[in-house]
Amino acid sequence: MKLPDTITLWAFGLAALAWLLALLTDLFIGTDLPRWLLGLGCVLAALGALWGLPGGDAGQAILQLGDTPVVFHPDAAALWLMLPALLPAFFASLLGGTGHARGWAAGAALSLLGALGVYGLQDGASFLIAWELMGFGGALMLLADHRSVHAGHDNLFMLALLEVGGVALLLAVLMLGQSLAFGTYALQWTQWGVASAFFLGLLWLVGFGAKLGLLPFYEWYPGAYGSGGGATGALMSGVVMNAAYFALGRALLQWTGNPPWLAAFGVIVLAVGTFTAILAILYAFQQSDWRRLLAFSSAENAGVAVTALGAALIFRAGGQDMLSSLAWTVGMLHLMGHSLAKGTLFLSADAAAALQGNHHLRQSAILRHAPLTLGLGAVFGAMSLAAMPPTAGFVSEWYLFQTLFHDFTLKGDGSRIALALAGAGMALTAAIALATMVKLFGVGLLGQNEKHAAQHRKHQATLTPLQRWAVLVTGMAVPAFAVSLVFWLPQMASSVWPTMQAPQQMTHDWLLVPLSAGFAFISPTMLVITVPLLALIPLALVWGRRRYPVRHAPLWCGGEDYAAHAGATTALSFSNAMRVFYNFIYRPHNAVARRFDGKPYFLKELQFDYSQAPIFGPLLFTPAVQAVQWLARKLRFLQNGFMNAYLAYIGLLLIVVFGLVLVWSPA
Repeated sequence: MKLPDTITLWAFGLAALAWLLALLTDLFIGTDLPRWLLGLGCVLAALGALWGLPGGDAGQAILQLGDTPVVFHPDAAALWLMLPALLPAFFASLLGGTGHARGWAAGAALSLLGALGVYGLQDGASFLIAWELMGFGGALMLLADHRSVHAGHDNLFMLALLEVGGVALLLAVLMLGQSLAFGTYALQWTQWGVASAFFLGLLWLVGFGAKLGLLPFYEWYPGAYGSGGGATGALMSGVVMNAAYFALGRALLQWTGNPPWLAAFGVIVLAVGTFTAILAILYAFQQSDWRRLLAFSSAENAGVAVTALGAALIFRAGGQDMLSSLAWTVGMLHLMGHSLAKGTLFLSADAAAALQGNHHLRQSAILRHAPLTLGLGAVFGAMSLAAMPPTAGFVSEWYLFQTLFHDFTLKGDGSRIALALAGAGMALTAAIALATMVKLFGVGLLGQNEKHAAQHRKHQATLTPLQRWAVLVTGMAVPAFAVSLVFWLPQMASSVWPTMQAPQQMTHDWLLVPLSAGFAFISPTMLVITVPLLALIPLALVWGRRRYPVRHAPLWCGGEDYAAHAGATTALSFSNAMRVFYNFIYRPHNAVARRFDGKPYFLKELQFDYSQAPIFGPLLFTPAVQAVQWLARKLRFLQNGFMNAYLAYIGLLLIVVFGLVLVWSPA
């Protein structure tokens, strides 16, 4: 084995050991040591990913599971998706779980260990174990963050939907036969008929989509994320989400081949990704809590990446392998940049909560009292999620639009129409995402009347140096990712399926191009060099202020200058117009409670609450729960407390098992 490969495997092995020690120390000691071990593991995993790139050739059998060796071999795509997500994961590991002594670090360790297994394990059995560990670790983190009945309900809802995906993955693995090695899946899949092969593709989509938050599964996101802290959200929207996307891409691009039904299946994946992005960002725009808004935004960005994956399948079916590789690369770039931006904003959410006492989106003059690092890091994270130049989100979404615009290269009308409609859906998503990030930054961080803001700062605190550096470093990594892309993008050749030439043709000198500079081009690097020239404008205004003094006047608010704070923009007022326009989706509900003092015309207290109805909850999840409860009531007689009855149940079960052994034999 080559020396770089050995270093890579040793680094990942030491990272797994550090996370395992963090799990044990959190369970039995409960000091700050588990969080530092988590951070050390993230550093070691990042070093392993760096040493393994760009080829991703390091692999090693780590144990024997029956006749199948358990091999750990993360390929280049896994390493690329893992590397940027480990930066916010490092800071989240050091900052998370400070509210409770036990539990959070153990959950983070399980999530990181499970994600590492998803990235690198090469057989179905060990992969399913790693997948379940990843989901269980997330639930443990969320419960440690907020221990209440409501949080427990949200976590059970999350685990229930994740288990739907887990069952789908188990069925997919069982359908592929006795050989559990991933290297055999492509050959087995191509030997099946259309119906069974298509159904297997749907199982992969449902299984991994439950973690990615594809519809209808995105509805567990706001409740679960909203019951946790920002550090938990940074881990789940970074390392964990990227692992799920890698697994889905590997299943659909490496194992399917190019069957006759691939175009139709690609249209389904494209539609699921597009509608997920649209619905998730529509609901994100209406949230009044940092964590819930960012949770829906995570589902939206997963939908954008899955849209790119669907385009990759459609282009492959149409014989356009270069465009297929371009689309897959774009999906990877999008989630790589998203993990940095979303990690920045989740850490900013915790910083905002430390300064104002909660995670509510309201104008509380946070940036007037926070250090410069919070505003600087958060603005780059918000700009990226709003697809504003020169950030990572702008680059990846520009690439996605250019990819979808290549629909003219296909012959089938259905595929061309699907890509065109997906482009329209992505345009709508980008517009609402811009408004959502403006709301997040404008309402959540920018200030208002100072006297009014002081009344809401009962929990005023100062940020620790670690909190300041966490937001600043992750935030500055967002534009650095985009600016440096022109230098390292060609190195992603080994991570692309089916052809490796696409990343090398996505750059032209200092330009980023969609395979050809004659089609379109941008240059974030040149933007960073030239945009500072715009600073001459505010400098001129500052110079002019010395000669022409600025006239100050009180803020007008209905003619009452003393009540200017009452005109502050709230989370509801900012998004109410969209709430009314899309009321057929939101189905909004307003609740007004009035309390009078004696006579009914002396109003003492007015309470207003508003909410939006979920789409799939009443139509899908609630009927499913009611059906299970009805079945449980009907079968309640089985739990009668008589030992003889239980022995009879066991006897009947043994008869069924023996009968199956007599009539069934493996092929």
